[in-house]
Amino acid sequence: MIELRSVRKAFREPLLDGIDLSVPRGAVWGLIGPGASGKSVVLKLMCGLIRPDAGTVEVTGLDLARLDEAELTSMRARFGMLFQQNALFDFMTVYENVAFPLRRTLELPEQEMDRRVRERLRKVGLAGSEHKMPSELSGGMRKRCAIARASVARPEVVIYDEPTAGLDPVTTSRIYDLLRADQEETGATVVVVSSDVDGLRRFATRMAMIYQGRIRYDGPAEAIEDADDAVVRQFVRGELEGPL
Repeated sequence: MIELRSVRKAFREPLLDGIDLSVPRGAVWGLIGPGASGKSVVLKLMCGLIRPDAGTVEVTGLDLARLDEAELTSMRARFGMLFQQNALFDFMTVYENVAFPLRRTLELPEQEMDRRVRERLRKVGLAGSEHKMPSELSGGMRKRCAIARASVARPEVVIYDEPTAGLDPVTTSRIYDLLRADQEETGATVVVVSSDVDGLRRFATRMAMIYQGRIRYDGPAEAIEDADDAVVRQFVRGELEGPL
């Protein structure tokens, strides 16, 4: 579904140093790594929000760098994205935030759009909160609202950047259950960046780890703890002793 080949990216200083990644169609794929290692940048490259300095990013065989603006806009409509800080519009209600992707990407009758928005809010446990503003929501509720917005249009690819950051263990489990149920229902390709390594290992089918600009592991989630790379093993196990 998504291929990154020899991708390099720098922001004053080099960040990604020739990474190769492959995300299979329909996979639940997780990306981990230390802070400021470029995980969120990889997500933005995948959906064409930024371009690589070198290398190629392909989605369903199409090189994003070769698409014109109209083609790139059409490609982005196939993605749903949860940003790290939720990025809810603070001047819109919960209902309007979730309806936003439907208004922008699909020509739906008002009644059908209303049905989809209310159904999505019910599934994330926000029924009755339609007219609230983001400032009136708790952290967990804002996260669930952002997840509803990312997934309401049933995109082919859903990208979640830190979907459980700052949440308590019970809410974290509920979020992962919600993401799992959504993926099973739609068959979407799901890409997740998370600092919650243990939770992500239980959720993802495949995982990759980025460190010092390179991919140190890309394979089955259940095998990552016993990876050949000592850096990967130490990070996943949370050990103090090791090369990190």
